[in-house]
Amino acid sequence: MDKTTELVARAGALTARGNRRILGIAGPPGSGKSTLAALLADALGPETAVVVPMDGFHLAQTELARLGLADRKGAPETFDAAGYVSLLRRLRAPGAATVYAPAFDRSLEDPIAGSVPVTPALPLVITEGNYLLHDAGEWAAVRPLLDEAWYLAPDRALRIGRLVERHVHHGKDPAYAREWVARSDEANARLIAPGRARADLVVDTG
Repeated sequence: MDKTTELVARAGALTARGNRRILGIAGPPGSGKSTLAALLADALGPETAVVVPMDGFHLAQTELARLGLADRKGAPETFDAAGYVSLLRRLRAPGAATVYAPAFDRSLEDPIAGSVPVTPALPLVITEGNYLLHDAGEWAAVRPLLDEAWYLAPDRALRIGRLVERHVHHGKDPAYAREWVARSDEANARLIAPGRARADLVVDTG
């Protein structure tokens, strides 16, 4: 059984426990969190799993500018962590109505409300983001709300290359993209790294 098959099987096994389960996928920027989350959801099917990204709780670009945080976008303080925790609590105890979660549009660099429907009967929510295992401030409330948490640990050079390529793809000048990764993304990666010890599974993503 290859690694991908094993991960799909492990995620699927969570649904056998009954009731709504939440799988968290954490890791530094560029580690492949959204890619793995989408792969798992596709493999398990829309009647079983949905992806709810932490990035939907990015503060809007206009609010970051007002707060003087535009140059720190992606840092813990540039998210509505309390809002994310509140959503996870709602998702853990599904009622009779569909819950709508926000998503993040990279082409706009802003969150989009009401983008991800989570129906009451859906057994598995996969949530992914940088700070699921962060233990400071409001973020500390996230880990207890996850039934299982994975930490992605890719090769650093490969991860940085992916980040630069991503920023260029979304419109940044290559030199500016490299500077942003070195200054901002890597500072965030250092904050995220201790969360590895709080994960149930560490996944080497190459």
